[in-house]
Amino acid sequence: MTIDKKIVLIGAGSASFGPPTLNDLFHSKILPGSTIVLVDIDIEKLTIVYDIVVQENKMREELFNIEMTTDRKKAIKNADFVISSIEHGDRFKFRWQDHKIPHKYGTTEMMGENGGPGGFFHSARQIPEIVKIAKDVYSSNPHAFFINYSNPISRICLAIKRAVPNLKMIGLCHQINLILKDLPYIIDDSFQGVDLPSSEKKLRFQESLSNTKITVGGLNHFAFIIGLENISTGENLMPKFNERIMGYYKDKWDRFCFADLTFEFYKRFGLFPYVGDNHLCEFIQFGSEYTKYQDFTDWIENMEQGKKGMNDKFLRYHKRLKKGNYPKKGVLTTEYTGERVGAIIEEIIEDKNAYEIVNIPNDGIIQNLPHDLIIECSGIVNKEGVHGVKLGNIPKSIATLLRIEASIQDVCVEAILRESKDLAIATIAMDVNCGNFEIADKIYNEMYELQKEYLPKFK
Repeated sequence: MTIDKKIVLIGAGSASFGPPTLNDLFHSKILPGSTIVLVDIDIEKLTIVYDIVVQENKMREELFNIEMTTDRKKAIKNADFVISSIEHGDRFKFRWQDHKIPHKYGTTEMMGENGGPGGFFHSARQIPEIVKIAKDVYSSNPHAFFINYSNPISRICLAIKRAVPNLKMIGLCHQINLILKDLPYIIDDSFQGVDLPSSEKKLRFQESLSNTKITVGGLNHFAFIIGLENISTGENLMPKFNERIMGYYKDKWDRFCFADLTFEFYKRFGLFPYVGDNHLCEFIQFGSEYTKYQDFTDWIENMEQGKKGMNDKFLRYHKRLKKGNYPKKGVLTTEYTGERVGAIIEEIIEDKNAYEIVNIPNDGIIQNLPHDLIIECSGIVNKEGVHGVKLGNIPKSIATLLRIEASIQDVCVEAILRESKDLAIATIAMDVNCGNFEIADKIYNEMYELQKEYLPKFK
């Protein structure tokens, strides 16, 4: 069975977004025959990605109708799904400013992508542009489903919820994959003390993962494993997880993933933060006590080099395409990337009632967090959209930490939507990584001068 849908990718000129998303769509059994529209404001990058995707599509017997345009409003007309992953401005130029300038003035911010003073400016660059896209989508096509991949996901989705309240919308993040790559080895008895052949290990790993129901809750990049269940037997796997996890990671600590901060938090609060040190540190007062600023400087450098490497690879493949000697294997992989957008689109179309991890409005899913909040949680996906799995109350100590960040997000979004300089500075000053108006003023003044072309007209 195939279903003709129109799927629009905004920000598709990015080699790290457009092609991997297409890679997963190419694996779909029901989407072939659909139209995929690639959209970007950078026509040069968009053309390179488009040419490669068209070639990859030819190698797969023309599964999709591939189009490209720089005209967003034209692209979203009659769209069924709009997937957005844009970055307003030069991603790493501003990322370095977000990282270095607050630190220079004495904040405890280790990395400012989603939280902290740097996270405020990232939000301020992103939110106005993505809200414009969301408004265009809804006004053009109220039935369309909007999927946001851009960071900071929680703040962007909260702004969309306030500015376009009737838009069908979710945020998606792949951070859960940090723990998924290890989870079967921790909770599955068949892996305990046994060295299986590689082929059997891979098969058993996939079977175990697909048979595990994972319940999560929190905020994007600040979320926790709440429950684990064996789907076949109904066994509660949390006791095994809690018993084995520290031993499993004893010799596997990773400064870019699970290390001192993650395990200190787990020891103190009792729920495992699957987001990794590099994101957890953005939101808690003691983050700087268990992480090193240089580690995250190195992490951003690695990310920047990875993006450059990906872009260079696509340039090489594009040159070979123009010369008529495109590699037979192509550039896309033969397996899923681990992103869930293709699967979620299928689950909506086929009314599957599938279990996914999503970012959606709270609306009572976690009762002791504000209802006017975007949370990361487990959800059921069907033709009606996405519905969060009710969690009731989570532990008070963790809810308290989440409410602090939720309050910062509340003021942050209001500052940006209202273009209020006073609220902008207040957001920076009140953040757990700052706590000082004098510092906040200095950060605001320098950052605004550097980035004002891409920021709201704060007044």
